[in-house]
Amino acid sequence: MAKGLDMYDVFGSAEELLVEQAIAQAELQTSGEIRVHIDNRCKEAVLDRAAFLFEELEMHQTEARNGVLIYLALQDKKLAILGDAGINAKVPEDFWNRIKSEMIQACAAGRYVDAIVQAVLSAGEQLKVHFPYQSDDENELPNNISFGKR
Repeated sequence: MAKGLDMYDVFGSAEELLVEQAIAQAELQTSGEIRVHIDNRCKEAVLDRAAFLFEELEMHQTEARNGVLIYLALQDKKLAILGDAGINAKVPEDFWNRIKSEMIQACAAGRYVDAIVQAVLSAGEQLKVHFPYQSDDENELPNNISFGKR
């Protein structure tokens, strides 16, 4: 059986940098925090895995509860977007599903990095509306991609 996609082949240092730059760009305009996590496999319900990672990455500890996790399991073709309570109380009900639909289309075309970059920027636009950048804003969470085990 073919190994399939590997997160470290798809996300080399240049691709990681593009995602990190998108996160930094999005967060320049908001007090919100965006994280990206990539796994090769997701053997459980995708929302369960994303919720576990949300807590594991301490995203629920942002001051305004305005963290967003973009999760992708490459080989299993699963993705999820989770917003914390603060942002979910403010965005339109179908907001995350619209971003997810755009990601699915880009991923189906093999454009994984583009899918994530666009999702980050879209989330940032919504965060900017509801949680604008404050002069005393701190970057509460790192901008790097977190990777699961192979």
